[in-house]
Amino acid sequence: MSFAAETFFTIGQFADLHEINKKTLMWYDEIGLLKPAAVRENGYRYYTYQQSSTLETILMLRELQVSIREIQEFLKNRSAASLEMLLIEKGRELDHTITHLKKIKKMMSERQRDMSILREMDLSQMTVVDKVERHYLVTVDLSCGITLEKAIERLTAEAKGYQLRRLHDASYGSILPVEQLYQGNFSRYSALYMEVPGPIRKKGLHIQPKGSYLRAFCKGSWEHLPERYLDILSYAREQGLRLSGFAYEKGINEMVIDTLDEYITEIEIPVQLP
Repeated sequence: MSFAAETFFTIGQFADLHEINKKTLMWYDEIGLLKPAAVRENGYRYYTYQQSSTLETILMLRELQVSIREIQEFLKNRSAASLEMLLIEKGRELDHTITHLKKIKKMMSERQRDMSILREMDLSQMTVVDKVERHYLVTVDLSCGITLEKAIERLTAEAKGYQLRRLHDASYGSILPVEQLYQGNFSRYSALYMEVPGPIRKKGLHIQPKGSYLRAFCKGSWEHLPERYLDILSYAREQGLRLSGFAYEKGINEMVIDTLDEYITEIEIPVQLP
């Protein structure tokens, strides 16, 4: 399709051609981003087809979250080099956004799994499950006598270095060495943790290994956990399972409860199968 050089479109026609609202074109005119080719005595705005490429460039850059100021600067000095640099910069930002969205998707999948477990679970049941990938945990050491409040503050600050924007972007909980379980020390935790999306090659992270895990649940406040650990040790002996490494605890229903009496802690402990 071709248009004569003097072909004019009304603002409505030009907006429909590019599938945008007339108010968008009016705003672009007001801020000097895209002026109409002509304004008649009656105040009506008219555009030429040759302006389509400029408008499509603006729309593309806006979709890439380029600011109005940046677009104005680019239009004043349009060149292949300036567009390339702008697209490279926004490409990096887009990669960052995609990475964050993948983290959110993973978090959503885990939350969905937790909600499915909540609807179908038998809290008295213990099962052996296979974890098919490693998990990467930011930790704060509790062995130095730090208060829980201070540990949470440090953990949150540390996790921000891994592009976690909010607490709900990650799973978090506590770590209890299995050797302490076998000694009957059910409250001698070694660390608080917050999971960050992996894989990550960075020193200082605690790696929760993949493999077979004994999974159990405890309902109610943390005061009930020692009793549940006694049940776990008894079950492991009966099944010939050897616990190893650490017990990983995390709450799985904070978003849907009102009191600690309804709180559910998921416990996962690596096991050596008979």
